[in-house]
Amino acid sequence: MYLKLWKLLIDKDMRKLDLQRVAGISSTSVATLAKGENVNTDILVKICRALECDTSDIMEINRAG
Repeated sequence: MYLKLWKLLIDKDMRKLDLQRVAGISSTSVATLAKGENVNTDILVKICRALECDTSDIMEINRAG
C-alpha cells in the first residue's frame, strides 16, 4: 500500500526517522505505515506537505479481486 512512500524516501535519501521528524508524525504512525496498515488521513496529509507531494505519490490502493 505504501511502497511508493518508501521508494520516494530512498530517492530523497531519507530514512523513516527523517520522515517522522520532518512530517511531525509519531514513531507509531511510521510503524503502522511500515506494516501497510491504515492510518488517519491527517498523517498522510502531513507526509505529503513535508515531502511536497500528493497522496498518489506515496500510496496506492490494492484492488483485491
